[in-house]
Formats: sequence, structure tokens, C-alpha cells
Amino acid sequence: MQTSVTIAPPRLLDIPGGAFSMGRADRRPDERPPHRVRVAPFRAAVAPVANAEYARFVEDAGHEPPPFWRDAAFGDPAQPVVGVSWFDARAYCDWLARATGLPLRLPSEAEREWAAIGGYDLRDGPVDWPWGDADPGTLPRLAFIAAAGAPHIPAAACANGYGLRCMAENVHEWCLDAYERRYSVARGGEPVRIDDARIDPEARRVSRGGSWRHRVKFTRVGARSSLRPGFRYNDYGFRVYADAE
Repeated sequence: MQTSVTIAPPRLLDIPGGAFSMGRADRRPDERPPHRVRVAPFRAAVAPVANAEYARFVEDAGHEPPPFWRDAAFGDPAQPVVGVSWFDARAYCDWLARATGLPLRLPSEAEREWAAIGGYDLRDGPVDWPWGDADPGTLPRLAFIAAAGAPHIPAAACANGYGLRCMAENVHEWCLDAYERRYSVARGGEPVRIDDARIDPEARRVSRGGSWRHRVKFTRVGARSSLRPGFRYNDYGFRVYADAE
């Protein structure tokens, strides 16, 4: 289906490729085992998809609107869109790819973690936050500390070293991967293929980043969360990614 309106491409930042140790033996059980992962260069949107951006998709594609738009707490055009299922997020990426000619998609889980680290120097070991090892509660410059009851509008104060905003809080962000309770080291960080006939289409999908409801539990860059792909929660959104040019 061709889009009937002119759609501006999202603002994408270049993320260099690299290798890192994904997973922590001293953290939650589903972060084990630690394993070495290499990711190729890719691009990531500065911020999660906003309500205003998603509205173009709803209008042009005739897609069902999110259930929380009628709630004033979640309806600001500049806020991250929430109440989006994994299927909705994939449909948006496919629509926007057709509209812009860009290879837009959801990220692999490994790409999402690497992007959240923000280029931080890992030679002295892993870090827990996009700003190094400083607990976010000690960083009053972050807008999310003052936020309550809803996601905030992404701001430069929340950017990591790559310039990506809200990589550790605000809304949970969908990833491409199907969720596994332990990392499959043999995959080397590659997504669990969702077109694999052995994967239940209703199997939980990975999400990353804390949210306005779970600011600490899932805020660490390595912390994992998951949800069934058809669920629409008011702290779940997404961000678009693309292969490197």
C-alpha cells in the first residue's frame, strides 16, 4: 500500500558498530549468561515515536488509534506514543519505510543495549546507566526525576553520549526479538527470528528501557523486560531504527 501523504523522515543518528559483553552474572536471572556480542553500525531515532508522528500513520493507513489518546495525561503531540502493541510498532515501521524509502525497523535487543550505552568507555567494565555508573537518582538534571504519572516530552537533558534521548526511562521500547528467559549464546546477540515457524506468534517480545512507572527496576541499560506482543500498556512505546547507509 502506497502512502497518500508526504511524510518527513525521522531524525536518525549514526551509531557505530562495536563489541561488548551483553548480560551480567550478578544481576537478574534473565541477564545470564554474559556473552560477547558484536553489532554492525546502524542508525537510531533521537527519541521514541511521538503522538504527532503516530497520528500520521493512523490517518494515512487507517490504523487503530492507541487507547490512551483520549486521556489528557498521554495525549500531548510531543509525548511518546503509548498503548502501542508490538504488532502496531512493526506495522508503523513498515508503513514509514514505504513512505520514506528508508529501511526502518525495530532494533535487535543487542542493538538497543549498545545504543543505550551511548559510547561509554567499557574498558574498565560494564556500566549500568547511559551516563556511566552514576545512579540516575543522583542526577537532578534528568527530566524524568520530576515526571509523575505519565511519560515526559523527550529533552536534551536526557540524551546519552550518542545524543539519543530517554534510553533508560520514560517508556518501555519494543525490540524485534522474541523473549528468552536466558540468553542464547549461540545466537551471538542476533534476534530470535520472529518468522521462525517454531516461534509462537504470541510469544513474549523483548522490551528495553525503564518507564515512567518503573523508573529504577528496568532503567539499567542491561535490564530486560518483556510483554505479549498484542498487549497495549500505557508505559509501552517504541523507537525506529535503520541499517547503516
